[in-house]
Amino acid sequence: MLRIATLLPDLLGTYGDGGNATVLVARARARGIACEVVEMRRNDAVPTASLYLMGGGEDGPQRLACEVLRASNFGERVRDGAQVFAVCAGLQILGRHFSVEGDDEFEGLGLVDIATRRGTTRSVGDLCAKVDGRLMVGFENHGGVTTLGDGLVAFGDVVRGRGNDGVVDGFRTESLWATYAHGPVLAQNPWLADKILESALGETLEPFTSVADRLYEERCRELSPRSGFEDRRRDPH
Repeated sequence: MLRIATLLPDLLGTYGDGGNATVLVARARARGIACEVVEMRRNDAVPTASLYLMGGGEDGPQRLACEVLRASNFGERVRDGAQVFAVCAGLQILGRHFSVEGDDEFEGLGLVDIATRRGTTRSVGDLCAKVDGRLMVGFENHGGVTTLGDGLVAFGDVVRGRGNDGVVDGFRTESLWATYAHGPVLAQNPWLADKILESALGETLEPFTSVADRLYEERCRELSPRSGFEDRRRDPH
C-alpha cells in the first residue's frame, strides 16, 4: 500500500496543488497499485506516509505552516527516508530561511541548504523547465529568488519564466523534489508523476498512457521552435 500525505492543505492549498495527490493516486491505481491519501491539517499529527506533498500558499499561511511543521516530527520523518514533493511556498519552507511580508526573514525547517529572499519583481505566468531531458510545463506566481547551497542539484533548467532565479528551478535530493510550478503541475506533466511514484515505490512502473499524456505532448509542441517559441530568461532582480 502506497500512502500519500497532503500536508496542511488548509494553509498550503491556494493554487490547486492538492490536485497533485489526485493525479498520483489515479496513475498508481491504473496500474493496480493500492494507494491511499491522508491529510494533515494544522491541529493534526503528522501521518505516517511514504510520500508527503506540500503546496503553495500566501505569506501568512506559509509562515504558520512552517511553525506547525517545525513543532512536529515531520523533519524526523524526512531524515528517516520519507519522500517529499514540494511546490513554491513548500519549497521555501524546506530551506534555511525565506522572506515574507516585505523583507522580513523567517526561519525555515532547515532540511535542505537553500535560502529565499524577495526579488524586486513578481513572476506570474507560464513556467517551463528542462528536467531530466524533458520539458516540465506549469504556472508560477511568486516573488522569491531562491539560492541553492554548494553541491545542491537544481530540479531543472529554466526555459521560460523565473523558477528560482531565471536560470534554474527548484532542487532535487535523494528524498526531496521541489519546484515553483503550480498547475497542479503533476496533472500537466504525467511523466513526472510517474517518476515520483517510481521513487516512492522503489520500482519501475509499467507504461501507461492517458489523455493527460496526450495533452502534455500538445503543450510541448506549442513550445517547440516551429511555433516561434524562443528561450528567454527573466531578470530575477
